[in-house]
Amino acid sequence: MSRVTLALVALVGILAGGLGYSLINRPAPQTDTAAVQTLIDQAISEYDLKRATAAPVAETKPIDATTLNPMIESYLMGDPKILQRMSVALDSTLQAEERSAATTAIASMHEKIFNDPKQVVLGNPEGDVTLVEFFDYNCGYCRAALPDTAALLAEDPNLRIVLKEFPILSNESIDAARVAVLVGESDVDYWAFHEALFTSRGQVDKKVALDAAAELGLSPVSLELDMGSEGVAQSIQTSYEIAKALNITGTPTYIIGNEIIPGAIGVDELRSRIANMRACGETQCNG
Repeated sequence: MSRVTLALVALVGILAGGLGYSLINRPAPQTDTAAVQTLIDQAISEYDLKRATAAPVAETKPIDATTLNPMIESYLMGDPKILQRMSVALDSTLQAEERSAATTAIASMHEKIFNDPKQVVLGNPEGDVTLVEFFDYNCGYCRAALPDTAALLAEDPNLRIVLKEFPILSNESIDAARVAVLVGESDVDYWAFHEALFTSRGQVDKKVALDAAAELGLSPVSLELDMGSEGVAQSIQTSYEIAKALNITGTPTYIIGNEIIPGAIGVDELRSRIANMRACGETQCNG
């Protein structure tokens, strides 16, 4: 806005103030050019004075990288542990997000995970804590984790263990899983069959699974005829559906409460999480 314009605005304000006068007391109109010029000059002088006394506005200029980068480096070198604190904070944030995502995913598949009528249940069917394991009979880590499951079954009378056939490593694994589903639906000791396959030598395939089932009194001929049935395929498909929903991509993978635990973490870690479930309802108790 120009100085003249501002002056005119000020002049209008001054003249508008005269409207408060009554019509009777209002002085006769005058056309004194000198008086108007005086008012304009006064308004301009006041505007110039305000500009002169106003604080200058600082201009913000971008900091050049050659200046900024050494400043950042100096700050970090002055307190190197800040990176450690940032890493810890990031890990905590990511873990919280993973727990939240896992809780939501498990809740959406709860019945299929814990209460599928066709799944194999070991231990105490009414146990206060459920441990779910996804496994493949040709998985070396699952084989190594077998003693962990055996120890928990032997020492914890209130533990419920659910085994999920999750054949992902080969077609031979799928064949063995199909036989295993039929064994699980029979009246024989599934754990004995389970141990036999994991303690066998070499690759676990259809023949190994049928031989182990025959040792328990089941007919290998009947099993081979039934292993391609729709019901057997659906049992395995359910495991795939759960795995997809929970982003499970490897074996063994455990589920306890609302936690998805990938990998063979060892019996002590499993015990700890089971104990926490009993203590606070979570696999990790605060404090």
